[in-house]
Amino acid sequence: MGFREQSASVRRIVGIVLAVLLIGGVAVAVVAGRDSKDTSTATRTVRGVIGSEKAEFFTDPDVVKALAAKGLTVKAETSGSWAMDRLPLKGYDFAFPSSKAPADELQRKSPVKGGPLRPFYSPLVVVAHRGAAQVLADNGLATLSGRSSGKLHMAPYLQAAKADRTWQQLGGADAHAELTGTVFITSTDPVASNSGALYLAAASYVADGGRVAADDAAIDRTAPLLKKLIQVQGAQQTSSDAPFRDFISGVGNPLVLVYESQVASLLMQKQQQELGDLVVLYPDTTVSSDHTLVPLTASGRQLGELLSTDPKLRRLAVRHGFRPQGAAAEFTAATAGHSDYIDQQLTGIRQAPVPTATVLRAMARRSRG
Repeated sequence: MGFREQSASVRRIVGIVLAVLLIGGVAVAVVAGRDSKDTSTATRTVRGVIGSEKAEFFTDPDVVKALAAKGLTVKAETSGSWAMDRLPLKGYDFAFPSSKAPADELQRKSPVKGGPLRPFYSPLVVVAHRGAAQVLADNGLATLSGRSSGKLHMAPYLQAAKADRTWQQLGGADAHAELTGTVFITSTDPVASNSGALYLAAASYVADGGRVAADDAAIDRTAPLLKKLIQVQGAQQTSSDAPFRDFISGVGNPLVLVYESQVASLLMQKQQQELGDLVVLYPDTTVSSDHTLVPLTASGRQLGELLSTDPKLRRLAVRHGFRPQGAAAEFTAATAGHSDYIDQQLTGIRQAPVPTATVLRAMARRSRG
């Protein structure tokens, strides 16, 4: 074989070897890239149904990212808390109503052991425009502790409701043209919505001398008053988000029952300008809404445990106005600059025990007539 033929043969061999190495290198790069991508972004989808007041939390890009870092992608639908047990829950990993009573009913349908988890909570408050809050204070129905906060005195308020008092019968209301008609608090539909049902629980507790309704006789004692509280409102929403947004935009009733978290969320996300002349009135007897996650699968339990224990997710819950269970310091520190609206320690506020789900449902049905 001549020199030229040998050289050509060597070049062919070298070319083949390089080609093999190149192809092998590209193949390794593709597999590594895919493996790397799968490791960093692959998540398991967890499906559930939630109360609407938690929708912004779960769609927050930072929450999405924090959950993805733990291997989860949450796909959630919204529903009234008291309507969740009527949904076909097959295919869901969790249900996340806004209080313990509907969660207890849902838990009976869950095959997952260990019970529900309560990552965070929020007390119910009444938001009022400043003029309305001042009139209530001037007439003994409220006490203002600052320009943007105070307490609603539940017993006098319920007496006013029982007597069908109007704004025109309250001293000083004539200076506010928007204050007309019966004095009432707008709430959500107690048959379908958690905040509306808890409103009845607190009102019943106060009206019945500090007793928790436990039977038909107790329901009978307060049914006429509860019916007034609900029927004066006319058509009701099934979500607390809609009446709160109406209030913020300046339409609707001057007194609206909402979650403290809805106000705190705007404050901590630097949207205080949206609040306008809003005053937060903490009922002196209220009910805290324990947002309670019911795991329906192991993946649902993992989500509940992460929301309860992961430091980053707890901080993000606070950013959305929720109070994490078992750590008041987190919420207090985050709201330190907003104490003109937020009563961080819930000073002097009595928590009314909540009746069983069966009793509360009966109350709600009676109130709707």
